[in-house]
Parts: sequence; C-alpha cells; structure tokens
Amino acid sequence: MRKFFRERLPGRDGVLQNRWLKPVRHWLHHPNLWHLNRHSVAGGVALGLFCGLIPGPFQMPTAALLAMWMRVNLPVALAATLYTNPFTIVPLYLLAHRIGLLVSGASAQSPVADFPELSWQDGFELMWQWLMTLGEPLLIGLPILATVLAVTGYFVVRFAWRLAVQLKWRQRAKRRAAGH
Repeated sequence: MRKFFRERLPGRDGVLQNRWLKPVRHWLHHPNLWHLNRHSVAGGVALGLFCGLIPGPFQMPTAALLAMWMRVNLPVALAATLYTNPFTIVPLYLLAHRIGLLVSGASAQSPVADFPELSWQDGFELMWQWLMTLGEPLLIGLPILATVLAVTGYFVVRFAWRLAVQLKWRQRAKRRAAGH
C-alpha cells in the first residue's frame, strides 16, 4: 500500500522547493504531513473527501491548511479532493440537496425539474436564482454528505491498509514455511 502511494505522490523535498510555498514552508516540516502510514493516509483521505464538497476553487487550499493543522498526509488530502469534478459535482450536490430535504423536512421539490432555460444574456442570473432556490436543504445536506464520505473513506482506507498488511504477513509466513 505504501509503495502505491509513494509512486504516485510528490515527495516532500520537491514540494518544499516550490517558491510559491515560501510563506508557509515552516509549517510543512511535520513528519506526518509526508509519512505514509495508515493513520496519516486515512486522515488525509477523510480530510480530502470532506473538503471536496467545498464550492469552487477553495477545496485544495482548505484541504492543505486543514492537513497542516491536523497533521495528516498533505499530498493524499490534496489528491482526495479530486473526486469532485465537472462530471461529479452536480450529482453530488443534488444528493446533498436530497439529504437536506430529508433532514429538514422541507417540501420535496425537484431542483432538476425547475432548472431554467438559459440564454447567453440572462444565463448567469437565472442560474444563480436557481441555485438560491436550493438554499437551506443544500446547506444542511452538504456537511452531512461530506461527513459521511469522510468517515467512510477513513474506515475504508484503514480496512484496506490492514488487509494489505495481513496479506503480506501471510505471504511472508508461507515463504518462511516453504524455506524450512
């Protein structure tokens, strides 16, 4: 499991050399931000999944700041935010809206059915009005969905890591038994 992440994530030295990170470089020296162990990786995945539902370009900066504060693996936290993209964000937000409707008890109107016909002149304004109709249920559903994803991601990584370690132990035991 560690080898998988090591091959795909940038190293500490490469990140620390980035000139844009000079103002926060002193915060990036904690070992848990870079070590690949089950605690820091699971925490990084959970944090990234939680921050992935933050709107717009604030996902990665928020994940980075929280990873430094919570001392979880920084590259994993940043990579885990990438599950939201132009193809997945709308279904995730609609799911969050549905969860918000269930929790708040608001009337179950379909935001997809009410989507306005957009033209170039008034497209942004109508889109903004449509988003505002989602309002309270979306604000309730987003943190709930983010928390469920984060907790699920945390325990899935912990389980997968433990399973990988157990399989390696068994393989090692078989090799030792065959060697004797």
